Amino acid sequence: MNDIIYLVPAFGIVGLLYTAWRFSWVSKQPAGNAEMQKLSGYIADGAIAFLKAEWKVLAYFAIPTALLLFWLGSDTGTPEHPIHSSPLIAVSFLIGALLSATAGYIGMKIATKANVRTAEAARTSLSKALDVSFTGGSVMGMGVAGLAILGLGGLFIAFYNIFAQGQALTSDEMKTAIEVLAGFSLGAESIALFARVGGGIYTKAADVGADLVGKVEAGIPEDDVRNPATIADNVGDNVGDVAGMGADLFGSYVATILATMVLGQEIEVSDNYGGFSPVLLPMLIAGVGLLASLVSTFFVKIKSETSSVQNALNLGNWVSIIITFITSYFLVKNILPENLNLRGFEFTANGVFLAIVVGLVVGALMSMITEYYTAMGKRPVLSIIEKSGTGHATNIIGGLAVGMESTVLPILVLAAGIILSYKFAGLYGVSIAAAGMMATTAMQLAIDAFGPIADNAGGIAEMSQLPPEVRERTDNLDAVGNTTAATGKGFAIASAALTSLALFAAFVGIAGIKAIDIYKADVLAGLFVGGMIPFIFSALCISAVGKAAMEMVNEVRRQFREIPGIMEYKAEPEYEKCVAISTEASIRQMILPGAIALITPVIVGFTMGPEVLGGLLAGVTVSGVLMGIFQSNAGGAWDNAKKSFEKGVLIGGEMYYKKSEPHKASVTGDTVGDPFKDTSGPSMNILIKLMSIVSLVIAPYIAVHTTDVGAKLEKQIIPIVKTIKNIPVDAKITVVTKRVE
Repeated sequence: MNDIIYLVPAFGIVGLLYTAWRFSWVSKQPAGNAEMQKLSGYIADGAIAFLKAEWKVLAYFAIPTALLLFWLGSDTGTPEHPIHSSPLIAVSFLIGALLSATAGYIGMKIATKANVRTAEAARTSLSKALDVSFTGGSVMGMGVAGLAILGLGGLFIAFYNIFAQGQALTSDEMKTAIEVLAGFSLGAESIALFARVGGGIYTKAADVGADLVGKVEAGIPEDDVRNPATIADNVGDNVGDVAGMGADLFGSYVATILATMVLGQEIEVSDNYGGFSPVLLPMLIAGVGLLASLVSTFFVKIKSETSSVQNALNLGNWVSIIITFITSYFLVKNILPENLNLRGFEFTANGVFLAIVVGLVVGALMSMITEYYTAMGKRPVLSIIEKSGTGHATNIIGGLAVGMESTVLPILVLAAGIILSYKFAGLYGVSIAAAGMMATTAMQLAIDAFGPIADNAGGIAEMSQLPPEVRERTDNLDAVGNTTAATGKGFAIASAALTSLALFAAFVGIAGIKAIDIYKADVLAGLFVGGMIPFIFSALCISAVGKAAMEMVNEVRRQFREIPGIMEYKAEPEYEKCVAISTEASIRQMILPGAIALITPVIVGFTMGPEVLGGLLAGVTVSGVLMGIFQSNAGGAWDNAKKSFEKGVLIGGEMYYKKSEPHKASVTGDTVGDPFKDTSGPSMNILIKLMSIVSLVIAPYIAVHTTDVGAKLEKQIIPIVKTIKNIPVDAKITVVTKRVE
């Protein structure tokens, strides 16, 4: 293997150096007055307390899982059906879990520093506020991508040297190295699921409780310092939308690269890199995508108060896509040989490049479509605003309709992307398209993370009673942030669909099955069960938010009732009690949804076999993608419909503002949409990828298990059948009964 592989961890180090540099810049910005710093301290302390509690629970999961993987990795299979793994898969798993948690921590740490500094910068100008909030987001984006590339590239080099030094790419030794590397992705996605679900339950329980009692019942503004749940609400922005999102996209990034490497390992080529170009390419594309994202962060600028923040973010995004497009062409042409073959499908280097282009186009289109369905001033959001004029129920109907409608174009785009990328380069083309789409993850995450930072800044500005123009600037950023958060989730769902298909193809190869026959009753049953899982998963997540929100509502009502002077600013609410409610509820309620994703493939795989498990994965993927798009877009549209009332909206020829009856209806819609867009919706992409990765890791074991069981049954059943054929009909029952006895 060529020394070019060492560029991969080097790219990761560059990303982490940028992270340290920009983290230092944010830390040096003015942090505002003493009151602002006190409130920011409450938020930071609450976020750290949650992460410590979450990590404690996750340690109870990670250590036994690592021990189980160590035991499984010790199984070498049989001479007829060898298993290519190693006990080191447990180490790989723990490193993936640790780095995933670290990615979330980096995001949370910078967000709790950037929020108060963004509020202070908003006292100066919108431009300065954008600089601080987006730089905070870019720290998270580069930190996540840097950790992912450094971890994946470093482990690949280590496992190659341990297991396969000097061996061919298609050798059994390389199969072992890649299988052990899959543990890294399993660890990352496992932690990501719990972080996303736990953080989502936390943030939405606080948000719903704060909105229902504070805004609707008490009639006080959002983020008012008198609201006992307001600190918990702002903590939630960090642990859910930042720490959870960081772990989420870290896992997605790793899974996408790994899926391409697993398929690439099957391709035998002659090149200048010892035949390793098919597995080197996805890692190098991720590396140049990180550099493209780094360069593009310097294009996110605005000049005046009237400049469009959305346009500035879009410019940065397009710059990263264009740079990745150009560099990918030269990478493909210089690394891959002209002709390749995977499982009998022949394709060319040009076909691989075109598949990457398909991935970039699909990612861009998904972002644009999601922006259309969730942005202020567009038809979908305006339709919800109009329906708010006739009450709460019609607002809910309008939001549900928008969410369902929003699945059509993304699915058509995804379907076209799958067909085209497969046509250009087969299954490798589908996976490399996903890798191309995820190459600009650092920039996507920077754009996504700036929103929660701006939201927190607005909360601090409101609680600190800063001048109205400060809140106007933070609200401007926050409104754009709602749209970018929705587009980020749409982007993640699209990448998850392509990645899951690539992981599915890798699973089929390792499990030793040629096809999934849905005419078989058990496979069809698996398909239906898989389609059901996103529904029960969503139900558990939304129910958890509802239960925790009820506790929060009761606590906020109690404090308003029993602590005199809160409404007159004469007494300080007991913020810590609301923080404790969200923390305890989210930690408790995140376990069951996570267990479903991890345990279901194991049970189905070992009891029903790999083909039925394949049917299950197909059902989960299709249903999960649809549910993810529907919930994320409906929630985003409801949120921006509510925010539109802050500047006034026209309904039936009359202007309506905050505290009007249509506004109250929009608050109800936003409350319903909160767990959709921030808990269950964004968890769908982790759910479908995690189940695919679990299946990939257990594939060698269920292949051997199923084959051995089949062989044993064959030895026992065939003699019985032969005996039955040679005896009189009237004696058959007796003989069979005796054999069973």
